[in-house]
Amino acid sequence: MARRIDTLSVHGGEPRVKAHDSLVNPIVLATAYPFADTSELHRYFQGEHQRGEEYARYGNPTQEVAEAKLAALEGGEAALLTATGMSAIVTTLLAMVKPGMHVVITADSYRKTRVFVREFLVKFGIEHTVCDPSVAGIEAACTAETRLIITESPTNPYLNCIDLERLVAFAKPKRIKTLIDATLATPFNLRPLEFGIDLVLHSCTKYLGGHNDLMAGVVIGKEPVITAIRDFQGMFGALCSPFNAYLLIRGLKTFAVRMRQHNASGLRIAQFLEAHPNVEQVWYPGLPSHSKHTIAAKQMTGFGGLISFTIRGSLSDASKVVDAVEIPYLAPSLGGCESLIEQPALMSYYDKTPEERAALGIRENLIRMSIGLEDADDLIADLDQALRQL
Repeated sequence: MARRIDTLSVHGGEPRVKAHDSLVNPIVLATAYPFADTSELHRYFQGEHQRGEEYARYGNPTQEVAEAKLAALEGGEAALLTATGMSAIVTTLLAMVKPGMHVVITADSYRKTRVFVREFLVKFGIEHTVCDPSVAGIEAACTAETRLIITESPTNPYLNCIDLERLVAFAKPKRIKTLIDATLATPFNLRPLEFGIDLVLHSCTKYLGGHNDLMAGVVIGKEPVITAIRDFQGMFGALCSPFNAYLLIRGLKTFAVRMRQHNASGLRIAQFLEAHPNVEQVWYPGLPSHSKHTIAAKQMTGFGGLISFTIRGSLSDASKVVDAVEIPYLAPSLGGCESLIEQPALMSYYDKTPEERAALGIRENLIRMSIGLEDADDLIADLDQALRQL
């Protein structure tokens, strides 16, 4: 029987009967899993005997439950859990590319992903093109050697949304693999695999963990592809610890409940900001004013809790707003219970000059806010008093 996302958040991927008759999945900290004798060892490696793990770098029982739950939420055949979102990206790309291959990546994909493609993969003869975050931009960037398209939906910080149906219609006939980082959407709001996307990736550190207390990443897709990527993880060792896997399972229990609050508060606060006299522009895909609202409304069930906006003023004026709010913390990351606020020009692009930031599309007066689980009216009142100090 098909289960809805609230039920999958609580029970998806978990065995009904758990070790020691526990209600919750235990943390297994073992590094090695002994064989009964050499006969069992032979039968195991010959594929004649099914058993659990062999060595912790190749798997862990707590990790496997987290992977099964994530796959169930995303509607995928299999999932691979890694140490961080970035390690999921790196492990996946290294497993999929080879010299002579051409990769297309959209211009506002996560900065470190772009750096990895631009500065690391190029050393091994993998060519790439950075393109406009749209299907038209992707189509124009592809060549006869293109074998992988990397993008996000929504993107960070301007929350551009890619038309996944159109992207798949273009890529599939050309046998080009598609990888979507859907961290900002989460499987609550968007399930890219249902559109025919090959791989979906998340930083579990964000909404999936949901409590600003763990780091993990996941890539989800068809079993053969995930198995191949898993072999590379066994080589690279970018493992998610059993304790973090346990925290992730626990966080996912309330995932659906939390996302409803993020979605509802995010939309209300975006509407408030758009109407505020001291706000210049708001980027939130749930607003009709957003350039990709039509795409977002077509393929998403909600729009999350991340909002970007520019104030009527300078970099220092934006800093005044950030310093004046009383509820959000000044910090990177997103998707947790606590609201966070930051200036991308200072937090992520501090090493760039204003001219370099402008070339990258990062405005000096830009503020990014991750809406947490606080009361929306309290957050609105707090933002209002901060903005009125301009």
